[in-house]
Amino acid sequence: MSLRARMTAPEKSGGGREDSHMVATYRAKLLEEIDLAEMSSLAAADRRARLERVLSHIISREGPVLSTVERTQLIRRVVDEALGLGILEPLLEDASITEIMVNGPDQIFVERSGKVEQLPMRFSSHEQLMQTIERIVSTVNRRVDESNPMVDARLPSGERVNVIIPPLSLSGATLTIRRFPRAFTLQEMINVGSLDEQMLILLAGLVQAKLNVIVSGATGTGKTTLLNALSGLIPDSERIVTIEDSAELQLQQSHVIRLESRPANVEGKGQITIRDLVRNSLRMRPDRIVVGEVRGGESLDMLQAMSTGHDGSLATVHANNAEDALMRLQTLASMSEIKIPFEALHDQINSAVDVIVQLTRHADGSRKITEIAVLDSHGRDPYRIVTVARFDAQPMDAEGRINGEFNYLPLPRKIAERLYMASQPIPQAFGVAESAEQLATREAN
Repeated sequence: MSLRARMTAPEKSGGGREDSHMVATYRAKLLEEIDLAEMSSLAAADRRARLERVLSHIISREGPVLSTVERTQLIRRVVDEALGLGILEPLLEDASITEIMVNGPDQIFVERSGKVEQLPMRFSSHEQLMQTIERIVSTVNRRVDESNPMVDARLPSGERVNVIIPPLSLSGATLTIRRFPRAFTLQEMINVGSLDEQMLILLAGLVQAKLNVIVSGATGTGKTTLLNALSGLIPDSERIVTIEDSAELQLQQSHVIRLESRPANVEGKGQITIRDLVRNSLRMRPDRIVVGEVRGGESLDMLQAMSTGHDGSLATVHANNAEDALMRLQTLASMSEIKIPFEALHDQINSAVDVIVQLTRHADGSRKITEIAVLDSHGRDPYRIVTVARFDAQPMDAEGRINGEFNYLPLPRKIAERLYMASQPIPQAFGVAESAEQLATREAN
């Protein structure tokens, strides 16, 4: 079998030992001839170029006769193994891939355009996968072994990485890399059909009028992307504090303080939680607080901040619809060490939350705002969620696409008055409900 066949077939069928042995052999020869001290002083691009030149000389001197394509493939794979992340390196360079999922050495999945697909490639062994994982976590001064079998971290380049290894993972070492999302504007989201112009006008008014907004959705629906786009509507003159587990938000305003939580070290010390950061942010004189995701007791601190002078705050939460979002916030707030009756938490949510924006990822991979709802209840009244915009989907068409239309409903007068007092327009497509009876009738229909 030719080298090209040996190098191409593994990519398609899962990798052969002969191919891996050749890569390992030339990697060892390469390491014998380079000066590690000299390499460490070079920039990343220069380091790769240097290794490629040295390896090219080695192949010319000792290697088999290769075509240009075969030679390029071999050099690329050997340098990726020596310097990068091996077979994952091309995936990280592919801008169309948003998530890389490695389920043991034999299964590699990626997400493209909202759809998950398995790739015809594999690691040659569990040891090679572990070497790749160790190289990744070492860049953030972490380690993974049986005593510390889980790692969740952000790489210097921005990707979010999660690792879990045996004995916790029964299918072998598992690696998940979520790519740093590109900062989309709301106009770009309109262009891909995630919302429309009327919804943009409404959302811009709600943010400018300093209503508290919760972005809700399941995993992978684009909550962080939308949160980042909405934060772009905050005036540049305001002081914004962002709080995240893994820093992904890319605000463009000039007065932004970015805070990121920190896990415990190998001795189990030094952990700084989202809740610690939310509490500290209240002492930093913020005009707005933006929390990447509330998932625990910090929900209570966030709600208290929203209802005590920090209007216009933004946060995301995992939930499947607007009502679930409120119930999840209530459950998360109850996880605080401060024991507060559910009735009091209910009151707190009614006071703090103004708007819920629900995101959904459809079967065709498209992500859309499927509902904008406002909370029109008070005190300990039952939650009264008023939908003001929604996406009505149609069945998937013959080409596998989900189509539908955005529909609009009158705004509650309380919300309309806040927009008016902030000199924000009320989109004509919505209008204003004249009475609570009209809202009730509308909801019944």
